[in-house]
Amino acid sequence: MSVTGVPVVSCGANWIVPYRVATGCAGIRSGILLAALFTALAGAMTVGCATHADSLAQIRQAYYAGQLDRARSLIDRQLRREGPDSDVLRLERAMVELAAGQPKQAEQTLRQVRDRFEYLEQKSAAEAAAAVVSDDQALAYAGEDYEKVLIRAFLALANLMADGGDALAYSLQVTEKQNQIILGGTDPSGHNPKLAYRRVAFGAYLHGVLMEASHLHYDDAARAWAKVLSWQPQFPYGPDDLQRARYGRHSAPGNGVVYVFALVGRGPYKQEALEEPSRAALLIADRILSYTGKHTLPPTVAPVKVPQVVLWPNRIRRVLVSVDGHGAGQTETVTDVGRLAVQQYAAIYDQVVARAVVRRIVKKALIYGAKEALNVDRHSVASVLLDMGGVVWEATESADTRCWGLLPDKIQVVRLELPAGHHRIGLQAAGEAGPIGPSHSATINVLDGRNTYLLAIIPDSRAVGQILVNTP
Repeated sequence: MSVTGVPVVSCGANWIVPYRVATGCAGIRSGILLAALFTALAGAMTVGCATHADSLAQIRQAYYAGQLDRARSLIDRQLRREGPDSDVLRLERAMVELAAGQPKQAEQTLRQVRDRFEYLEQKSAAEAAAAVVSDDQALAYAGEDYEKVLIRAFLALANLMADGGDALAYSLQVTEKQNQIILGGTDPSGHNPKLAYRRVAFGAYLHGVLMEASHLHYDDAARAWAKVLSWQPQFPYGPDDLQRARYGRHSAPGNGVVYVFALVGRGPYKQEALEEPSRAALLIADRILSYTGKHTLPPTVAPVKVPQVVLWPNRIRRVLVSVDGHGAGQTETVTDVGRLAVQQYAAIYDQVVARAVVRRIVKKALIYGAKEALNVDRHSVASVLLDMGGVVWEATESADTRCWGLLPDKIQVVRLELPAGHHRIGLQAAGEAGPIGPSHSATINVLDGRNTYLLAIIPDSRAVGQILVNTP
């Protein structure tokens, strides 16, 4: 096995020491072993330095300012390095492509990351070992559970705004994936924290929309919208959708239906946080062991670092929709992305903290093992140097802040039944007290008995990029 490129073997009381100086445990000069150990530590420390949050802040700033070319340039510049955050950077690029009116390209990018995340769900023992001696950034990022589900939701949305041929299949994948994640969430003790997960209702909603549009499968539409009401009971349009499907009515003769989808608000992201209770417990433990044991342990000076999901304080609450200059309705939330991310992360937070604590314990054990192999006196210079190295090693840990940072806060929708023909659709952001920005508009052509789909990205008072329109 190896630690950051330095081959190692077990020696003495099963502690790991560098192979280059471990041709035999007896007769090794402590100075040589110390030098090799610090070489291994230096290699491990290079993993846990910068965080994804640093680069994401610039991308978010450009994207939300409507500077799509700059956002794309920032993303592509980092993608050329093919670093450990390449997959989440591709997710950001998909959002930029969608905003720029390129739904087919966005779909292709999302498919690439979806397949990559599927592959990375296979656990790697080598990566797990590397993460123990550095931090979770040594692991290939396979996505948070909510991101894995939302990839499929945005695949459905991107395809719907292109040709719509695979939107139904993608909408079904949303529910299938979240069922798979929840059912597979049981830990070795038999506890399953993922049973508490909030569900993504958007997939079921779109399934109902497409079934109703067939003018045949109203029973399927009703079942889908019943799921929406179960998973998102606050969705105010749900009862009307369910009632309409039960009566088997898409629209009145001479009318068509317009679905306005809005990606509202700035979505969740991760930042580094300090887990102080765990730090305090480790501090007490290492002081006890240092006092009672044969060797001292590196003191717990650096705090235990973990990622934390953060919500942006959004002003926008919904989008006001007008038709030909007259108010026609407002969008409502079918999936609360921010709340979903916070709730799901809270359900597994103890596991995240546990990994960080185990990593810290292993690092202390490696230092203790080195002292044991060297038979270092607890009051010697070598013991002090090893403790100092352990402190620095722990201090270089960084929380894994990789995430899909350009998600919206909410996915909202409103359904409008309109006479066939051309119409001007106006969209305006609204807060608690009313409109907060300029109106944006798009011309659509409503067809008798058909659906027309409109998508707008409105993270604040203004829309970002193009308003997409499709009548598949």
